[in-house]
Amino acid sequence: YISKICFMILIYATLNNQEEARKIGRRILEEKLANCVNFFPINCIYSYENEIKEEPEIVIIIKTKKEKFEQVEKLIKSEINYTNFIGQLEINKANAEFLKWLDGVV
Repeated sequence: YISKICFMILIYATLNNQEEARKIGRRILEEKLANCVNFFPINCIYSYENEIKEEPEIVIIIKTKKEKFEQVEKLIKSEINYTNFIGQLEINKANAEFLKWLDGVV
């Protein structure tokens, strides 16, 4: 699995609440687009329409393969009706046991 390390990515996305994250996470796993999903609350401060705003958000982190990004993005967008962030984080190294699990699920 060492030679296959670059096939893994993390998808970092923001959502409005834990119910959305739970529903999206379960769908991603049911459709075998990832082997593991984490979500947790954060505070967000952002600039919008010349105003600084602050509000709670949920971050969802999806552990998957590079070629699954577009499918995951489409699934997330099908579940929400607002603009959010969906980004890909490259993984340069990961433990072999995790990569083997990922490869066996996705």
